[in-house]
Amino acid sequence: MRINRYGYRPATRLRYRQAGCMTLIIVMGIMTGVIVVAWSWGGKPFNLPGNTERDTLTSAAKALERGQLDAAIETARRLWLDDPENVKALTLLVRGLVYRSYDDYNHVIDRDTALRYTTEAFEATPENPDVLTIHAFALHANGAAVEAARLARIVLAQQPDDMLARVTLGMAYSDVGGHQNALRENQQTVTAIAEGEHNLEMDANRALALSLGDVGRYEDALVAVDDAIAANDRLAMLYFERALYAMQLGDADAATTAYFRILAFDADNIKARLRLCALSSILRETENALLYCQQVTEEAPGWVEGWYHLGREYYLRGDFAEAQKSLARCTTLSVVQGIPIEERELECWYFQGQSAEIRGDCAGLLAVYEEFQTMVRTADLPQTWVYPPEGPAICTAN
Repeated sequence: MRINRYGYRPATRLRYRQAGCMTLIIVMGIMTGVIVVAWSWGGKPFNLPGNTERDTLTSAAKALERGQLDAAIETARRLWLDDPENVKALTLLVRGLVYRSYDDYNHVIDRDTALRYTTEAFEATPENPDVLTIHAFALHANGAAVEAARLARIVLAQQPDDMLARVTLGMAYSDVGGHQNALRENQQTVTAIAEGEHNLEMDANRALALSLGDVGRYEDALVAVDDAIAANDRLAMLYFERALYAMQLGDADAATTAYFRILAFDADNIKARLRLCALSSILRETENALLYCQQVTEEAPGWVEGWYHLGREYYLRGDFAEAQKSLARCTTLSVVQGIPIEERELECWYFQGQSAEIRGDCAGLLAVYEEFQTMVRTADLPQTWVYPPEGPAICTAN
């Protein structure tokens, strides 16, 4: 039936209006239903399934850029475990783990975890250049600089614009002593990122700061690390590194400020408190040093380094009883935790023995001295603590 839309026919027009109203009501009802279902699915309308992964990857990347490492890691981990071929998620996950591993004393294991993940991906797809890049990045973080550099070069031969591979190569050069090569590589990477559309400003400037520090250009290193901080001002590792460069220039105030900046956004950071303890000790602010060291051992009673610094501070104050007690915790934890002899803080034994000798504690002195000698023989360490054949004077005097 053909409808005359221009003639004046009241009855037809009335029926047309009724049909239009009914259609409008039906359409509005359908739209309302779609909106309600969309909100029930994802908390926001029109969150189509095809956009979910992209949105989640974006949220993980933004969390990493804001220094929210826990959120970035968990989101990226979930994505990668759901889809082991999702290399972008793996890259975000590994970068987050490596950066978090430097943030506090109890995250060192994150580097091992990162390498385990990339090794798994590398074994599954050894020809994927993106997998090679992130595997090289994790290898470097775990001290395998030579292999990291080799893989990074393979990637760059195929993809010269892979900025993460270039960052990894520059840092690997530094680790094997090629400081000038590292500096040149990192400077070129920073320039390339500034001129292009890349999102690795923090990584590149941090690598540049490290290589500048390696060649003794600490003022320039501070500038570079400040550029890294401008790109991400919530990563504790950047402030730890800034404090290190400042101390090389003798600027204790700048180092203190860096540590306080960490505590401003991470009030529970134990590593920052330990660094404040050591810095206060250098400045002979003894009360502050003791306070920070005590906080470290209270909050992290299993951390060997905390007990070493606390014991050393007591020793410097002349409180040898407390020094001996704290340093005994250091030596005991070192053995119980199975720390390799070559990596132990041997001064825990030495200062503990000196404290015992000063106090006239022959039994305590002999026990720690014999333990020290056993370590020297076992690990073939240089002999740095020797008594005469007849033993310590306090143990032979009658």
